[in-house]
Amino acid sequence: MAALTDSAPDMAGGAQPGPEPARVLEALELLLGPPSEGDNAAEPGPELALCPETLRRNAAALEERLSRATGWAALRQLRAAVLSGAPALAAGAAGAEPGWAAACGLLALLLCLKERLASLAAAPAAPAAPGAPPPPGADTLSAGQERAVRRALRAAVGLGLLPHLPPGLGPGPGLGPPPGTRGARLLAAVAALVELARLPALGAPLLARHLRLLLCGLCALGHGPAALCQGVSEAERAQCREALRDILDRVYQPLAVQELLVLQGQPKQVPAGAAPAWLRRLCGHLLSERLLRPSGVQAVVRGVLEGTDGGAGAEAAALDWRKCDAIGKILAACPQQCLSLEDYYRQVCPQILDLLHIQDKVAARQFQRVATTTLLTMAREQPQLAERHLLQPLLAPLRRCSEATELALEDLTAGAVLVPEAELGTCVEDVLKVYVVGNDSSSLLLGSLQSVLGVVFSLYSFAKQNVSYLRSPCQDILLWFLEKAEREQSLAVLEGLAGLSSHVPTLHPQCQLRVGSEGGAAIVVEETISDEDEALYQKICLEQCHVESLVELLSHCQKSGLAGDFFIQCLKELTQVAAEDEAAPNPAVEPGGSLLELEQDQARQGRKLLVLQLVAALCQGVSDTVFTDIVQVQQFLAAVLQRACAHPARGPGAAAEAQTLAMAMGLVAAVLGGAVQLKSSDFAVLKQLVPLLEELSRTYPEPLTQELASDLRIAILTHGACSPGTLGTAAHGVLGRQPGTAARSPAGRAPSPPAHRDSSTEQSGCREPGASPAPRADSLAPGGLQELLVSAYDPQPPSRAAALRHLASLVTRRDPEAMRLQEKLLQVFLENVQHEDAFVYLSAIQGIALLSSEYPERILPVLLAQYERPAQGKEDTMAAVTRMKLGEVLMRVTRALGDMVFQHREPLIRAFLRGARDPDGALRASSLSNLGELCQHLGFQLGSIIQEVTCCVTAIARTDPEAEVRRAAVHVVVLLLRGLSEKVTEVLRDVLLDLYRLLKHVATAERDAATVLHAQLALEELDSAMRRVLFPPQTLEKKIVVLP
Repeated sequence: MAALTDSAPDMAGGAQPGPEPARVLEALELLLGPPSEGDNAAEPGPELALCPETLRRNAAALEERLSRATGWAALRQLRAAVLSGAPALAAGAAGAEPGWAAACGLLALLLCLKERLASLAAAPAAPAAPGAPPPPGADTLSAGQERAVRRALRAAVGLGLLPHLPPGLGPGPGLGPPPGTRGARLLAAVAALVELARLPALGAPLLARHLRLLLCGLCALGHGPAALCQGVSEAERAQCREALRDILDRVYQPLAVQELLVLQGQPKQVPAGAAPAWLRRLCGHLLSERLLRPSGVQAVVRGVLEGTDGGAGAEAAALDWRKCDAIGKILAACPQQCLSLEDYYRQVCPQILDLLHIQDKVAARQFQRVATTTLLTMAREQPQLAERHLLQPLLAPLRRCSEATELALEDLTAGAVLVPEAELGTCVEDVLKVYVVGNDSSSLLLGSLQSVLGVVFSLYSFAKQNVSYLRSPCQDILLWFLEKAEREQSLAVLEGLAGLSSHVPTLHPQCQLRVGSEGGAAIVVEETISDEDEALYQKICLEQCHVESLVELLSHCQKSGLAGDFFIQCLKELTQVAAEDEAAPNPAVEPGGSLLELEQDQARQGRKLLVLQLVAALCQGVSDTVFTDIVQVQQFLAAVLQRACAHPARGPGAAAEAQTLAMAMGLVAAVLGGAVQLKSSDFAVLKQLVPLLEELSRTYPEPLTQELASDLRIAILTHGACSPGTLGTAAHGVLGRQPGTAARSPAGRAPSPPAHRDSSTEQSGCREPGASPAPRADSLAPGGLQELLVSAYDPQPPSRAAALRHLASLVTRRDPEAMRLQEKLLQVFLENVQHEDAFVYLSAIQGIALLSSEYPERILPVLLAQYERPAQGKEDTMAAVTRMKLGEVLMRVTRALGDMVFQHREPLIRAFLRGARDPDGALRASSLSNLGELCQHLGFQLGSIIQEVTCCVTAIARTDPEAEVRRAAVHVVVLLLRGLSEKVTEVLRDVLLDLYRLLKHVATAERDAATVLHAQLALEELDSAMRRVLFPPQTLEKKIVVLP
């Protein structure tokens, strides 16, 4: 085994120069003969072109050339020196077996080439000429020479190494060497190849193509049974073991892992049978050594996954994920040679976390899968070690700035960076990959994540107020935890995030988030603010921002019912805070109060304000669909009723308390009156309200509320069979209509406060279960109509809108009393059109439209007079808005009249043309829009008035200073063309050319993109119409003519 350790042979004291590499390559080609078609194969195999006679003849020719040809003396001397250092090769080259002799000759010549290239590389290089590129190294081979070297290496491995491998690693029985020579020959071949691998020029092609066979030889010699190594000493076996580790350390580690995995399994050279048991154990040991090296985890993962494309097709994707999961489970298992489980986790866990930071986009998904699977498996099998070595380092940047961490702030200056932007962004992305993508809701993971949710929420709130890429991952992390945790745990976390409890450690009070330069955020030490007012302002703004962020977060949790549960819990908290506020004395008023009591009172007041702020924000943000089932509705109602029983409406907040109670009781009445389809199980839930309603009917100071509570209790106990009339009033105030009239609002939809009106107008009565409510009479008593007219001026918008819609329904039914007071109704509707609430003025618009469609001859002149009246004084803007609302009324009337609108054509068009000249731009645009819709309805009935319309539209589209108005003018043309369709050429024949020129002008000269789009749409309509006229569709018809 001297070749594994000896230095280069002595070149006769350096008296003569060595041969050129080209001479050695010429000798190799002479020994191998001319190349054949199969010589470029990647794997060594039987040399078909080198039969024994050819090998003997080529060897003889080489010896003849070395001994007699001129210029070959240096190679002859070098070859003799190499063979003198390797007696086994010298004996084999002189032997009678052609294959082994040729292999020894090839290895000897390759060693000569290696020595010559090494000496050339050691010589000082000639300096490059100024401006010229540096010359290649002296040991650099040309492309043709590299092909010759690869061919020689393939032949040397195929003739010298492959036949001498032991059974299970080499060829089958009958193809091996003579008995007793396997070990010595294998040692000689392996020693020569290891020596060749030391030179990069020869080692690169050798290890790239023949690494597996070389490893097989080294494993057999160094670790195989003694029967396979006859003639090999223990010292030589130790050298083989050292050479094996040296080669494994020098090659590309993923390649080494791949080759060891193949050796551990069934090698390609063996057609049947698995690898020997000793080899499998050895490969497992060597793979574990690769794993425990620095960056060994990544090398093992790359070695297994290299060549996987990440999922081209379903089968490839499934194989890819199965590989990743298998690698993760392997990495989670501790190797046998590791000293302890603690040491293994200490070495491997940092490398597992590094897998999450792979920059290669193609391989990142696979590495992330492996890291996540490994981490989750370790967390299940060894939770304590996984938390110490994986989860704590993963969450360290977030825990560093948590209020649960003691910061040595005396060593830090104001503005010092605690967590840099890059580290914080990487930490958040890692948490998203492990927790959310991994999607394992074990108690260990949920508990570890809960400790940093306060910091994540602060970061989410900060990102929500700024432009940051961290908003989405932080939101996903928070929503994942709230979805996977138990409901009690989720509610406790929400309370902590809202500041109502200390279940969740939040951001340290002396830490501050700062916008990063790369779109992220950094955590720094907060600077001290000397101004107390400024500090208080910033604190209030931060709390408001947190509340808004919490409400937005809960808006994504409404389907699961979490938002409704938290809303109910806030209401209960509000009741509790109010009770504590009444029970506790006010230290500021009582002179004997201590400083501690004063601080406790301030904390209690601050908590009360926070709860009120939360309830207000939740009502505004998520209350419209906050309740998902009848259970949550019952809990909400129970919270409100319990608060009313404990604290009846008194003092300055009595009006708000009474309105809240009325809203809750109206909601119960609406639910019982048919707004929700109730089952028997739902009544069982609602029966939990009976004790509260009974107490309310006895203790509440207002008689009407007592009566309503008693009626609700009766309705619940009878499952709705007995429905007193007070329920109809309450439900009417909530839903804006009588109960049972096909109301299908969600159970949790936030109702409007009920109208406070005399309940004596409703008649009480009972009905059978499941029976529909008794229908109302077609006409109302004069007192009932007068009550509706009064309610139309109610200060509460819901009550006013409900009255207006009821009046509109009377017009639809042509109620005699309502028809007698149609002028009064018109006046009521017109006055409510000016109301700022959209629900009110839309209800008024609907009433006017219904009234006008029933009596157009009487109502339309009044509307047109109101519409054409110019605005004067300081109320120009309000008057313009009112006129636009009247324009909507006129268009609704136009649609309702249909073809009958023709007789009102001229006053309508005149009114809209006057509106198109109004100083207010919005009114001009509205008038033009109405004009276009009217022209679309009129169609061919436009007549001669089309000239006026065309002139107005053309002038405005060309000269109006506001883009919105020009846009509306062009839209008139679009509607006109769309309404006329195939009659364009008949109705617009006099103005069609003018309209076409206008549209072309707008399309080419207009700067407003929307106006240009309208013009292009009009041109397309015109083009389609002209094509239908010029090229009518041909239809095939059969005509039967009866001859006389």
